[in-house]
Amino acid sequence: MKGKITGFLRENILIFSIMAIIVGAIILIIGLFGIFFQDEMIDIIPFMNDLIPWCPYILIIGLIIFGTGLYYLYMFISKKNFVIKEIETNKRSEFIKKHAELKNSVRYLPSKYKAMLKQKEKELKIK
Repeated sequence: MKGKITGFLRENILIFSIMAIIVGAIILIIGLFGIFFQDEMIDIIPFMNDLIPWCPYILIIGLIIFGTGLYYLYMFISKKNFVIKEIETNKRSEFIKKHAELKNSVRYLPSKYKAMLKQKEKELKIK
C-alpha cells in the first residue's frame, strides 16, 4: 500500500506542489489580512470575527504549506532539468561519470524519466 501511495505522489508531484503553493498562498493571505487588517476583514467577511484570534496560527500554517510546495516544486524542476540535460549527451564517458547521480535523481521523478534513462542506457550499452 505504501508503494502505491508513494508512486501516485511521485507521478503527480508537479500538480501537488502547485496545489500546495496555491492553497498555502490563500491561507497565508488570510492570516496576513487577519493580523494587519482586522477591522476591514470583519466588515467584509462576517465569520472572520471568530478567526481573528487564530490568525497568527493560520499565518504559520500558510507559511509551512507554501514553503513545502515551493521546496517540492524546486526539487522537481531542478532534478528534471539535470536528468534531461545529462540524457541529451551522446558521450558515453560523460554519461558514465554522472550515471550514479542520474539514477539517484530519477528515483524521485515520475516513471517517464526512468524510462528515458533506461532507453539511454540501452543506447549507450551501459548495464
